[in-house]
Amino acid sequence: MARLRENTQFSSSSKLPLGLLNFFIYGTMVIFAAFFQLYLQDIGMDKMEIGSLMAIGPFISLLAHPFWRHLSDRGQNIRVVLLLMMTGLLVMGHLVFKANTYHMLYLSMVLLFFFQSPLLAQTNSLTLGYIGNNGRKFGTYRLWGSLGWTFIALTAGPIIDSVGQNGISLLFSITLMLATGSALLLPSINQSTNTPWISSTEIRHTLQNKYFLAFVIFGMLVSIPNSINGIFMPLFISDLGGSRFQVGGAVFLSTIFEVLAFVLLSRFLKRKMTYLMACLTFVSLLFALRWNLMAEATSPIQIILIQILHAVTFGGFFYVGTKLTALFLPRPLRSAGQAVYAFALSGMSGVIAGLLGGWIFQNFGPVIMYKMGVALALIGALGFGLMWRKIRKNGYSPVIPQKEEV
Repeated sequence: MARLRENTQFSSSSKLPLGLLNFFIYGTMVIFAAFFQLYLQDIGMDKMEIGSLMAIGPFISLLAHPFWRHLSDRGQNIRVVLLLMMTGLLVMGHLVFKANTYHMLYLSMVLLFFFQSPLLAQTNSLTLGYIGNNGRKFGTYRLWGSLGWTFIALTAGPIIDSVGQNGISLLFSITLMLATGSALLLPSINQSTNTPWISSTEIRHTLQNKYFLAFVIFGMLVSIPNSINGIFMPLFISDLGGSRFQVGGAVFLSTIFEVLAFVLLSRFLKRKMTYLMACLTFVSLLFALRWNLMAEATSPIQIILIQILHAVTFGGFFYVGTKLTALFLPRPLRSAGQAVYAFALSGMSGVIAGLLGGWIFQNFGPVIMYKMGVALALIGALGFGLMWRKIRKNGYSPVIPQKEEV
């Protein structure tokens, strides 16, 4: 949780720059997430090469997050660190789009991911630093981010097409510079993330919990196809003759209802383990349905409409999974559990998705790739269903390890 070390008042004149910072940071991220694969395809890379390049990101994030977090804690000024990250990202983005060999492209991508992967986490910490521990205000600024993501996703395609091959680099640079300008308009404050470090002992005790370990493994099986879709869905639309505007439309529809899904889940979902396990099983089955519909899709419009299911599937899976992580583990291990859960479902799943998805797409086509996603989601749903049955029959309560202090 971000912590202020000065009695700096966050004036009303600073609210707009903070909102615009979130808007343009998320807008920058969606340009990269939705359209960069198409740029790589335009310069001659095949699906396997694109997948292996995108798989670098989750791996580099494992090193980047601790580094930037340590730098923020040491300097006690997240705003300066965030400005440093955005400057580095701007420079690395320029190098990526100017790379004329694969070696130069891969090296510049490693450096780009080093600056880019922790950007959203640092932006969230900075926002909390200005507004304090106020969940309602944070939700408002998170909404600014969602608006930036959806608006720029919808408008980026026509802009890139109208400019030409350099359109994505130009739009990426302009959006990132607007984010940097917004950060410069914010008042200076001294703050640190003040987040406790997670010890190897805590991680080991977390992984010794067999129920939690099974929960993470089945979660990875369901998460891998979702990561594959995130990487290769734009290329699938392109292969079916779709435009960048349609790619942006698919991303727009996949996220526009996310906020509503989270609000409904937080309001109506019961905090009971058997109930949440049943919900997770159902959501995994919806994932399987979603990937089967993708395998059967024959036009970009069908893919765009299928993306509406993202709010229910990903939103439900993320929310319920986070709640279950807290229920599977005793309080002293919950931070370590959330770290393991995030590492497995974002880091490991992303690496596997890039390599495996790229290989299958390149050699067997998108239909087989999505059919594999159906199989993985069904295996995950079966695992969650068996866990639900066992917990319902025998009950469950988290146990604090006794041998070592946590």
